[in-house]
Amino acid sequence: MKKILTSLALLGLVAAGTAAIAAEEHNPAAPTHFPINEPKEMSWSFAGPFGTYDKAQLQRGLKVYKEVCSACHSMNLVAFRTLEGLGYSEAQIKTLAAGYTIHDGPNDAGDMFDRPGKPSDHFPAPFPNDQAAAAANGGAAPPDMSLLAKARGVERGFPRFIFDIFTQYAQGGPDYIHSLLTGYDQTPPAGMVIPEGTHYNPYFLSGVSLKMPKPLSDGQVTYDDGSPQTVDQYARDVAAFLMWAAEPHLEERKKTGFRVLVFMFLFGALVYMTKRKVWADVPH
Repeated sequence: MKKILTSLALLGLVAAGTAAIAAEEHNPAAPTHFPINEPKEMSWSFAGPFGTYDKAQLQRGLKVYKEVCSACHSMNLVAFRTLEGLGYSEAQIKTLAAGYTIHDGPNDAGDMFDRPGKPSDHFPAPFPNDQAAAAANGGAAPPDMSLLAKARGVERGFPRFIFDIFTQYAQGGPDYIHSLLTGYDQTPPAGMVIPEGTHYNPYFLSGVSLKMPKPLSDGQVTYDDGSPQTVDQYARDVAAFLMWAAEPHLEERKKTGFRVLVFMFLFGALVYMTKRKVWADVPH
């Protein structure tokens, strides 16, 4: 017994020593996982089982996308007519769509032509193809933003993903987008090598830096509703807008889910009461 206890004690000392050595060898200038910093959890109006979109915020986010993000990023899957979900009228949508030039065709003569946008059109891409997009952005084509808020997100690990089932956490994409857009001003650790032509961002999902330079600055986009014109507010608004673009029917889905749960609860109670009634006189 004494030998067993001694062996266990030695094993514990070895494990502790190994952990200490690993901690000493950890070099912040050479991270082993990405992102370096986990995205900050923000407060979103659409969070939780009863969350809804803030239409004023979505309209501000659309403005940020139009004036900043659309210079590089496409939204090929979003049609102008769906902007009705942001609170715009049919006339406003027609006016907004007409402000874009759509390359269409061929016409009766077999030629391609340009025309004003219509509500049935999708947001036009800023580049004709991925190769042109990559060539204009240092070799990295900017991703399409249509589903970005659902496609991006950081694995939260155990046990948080268990809790997320009960809290209905589904804001990983917006949290990541907000953190990335506000994470450019941080200084890399001493000794970290940042590849030439890239920009350090500890929230980037795939490395220490990315090709996209800091896209937002204070006062860059003018808001008409008096909201703060800061990088943090811009990032919040465009992240919320991209969440809507990726899941425009979120509110309807949550309402339907709640009704189904209520129905299942009542149906289960009725089945139980029926079972008690039917088998009440049967001896057990």
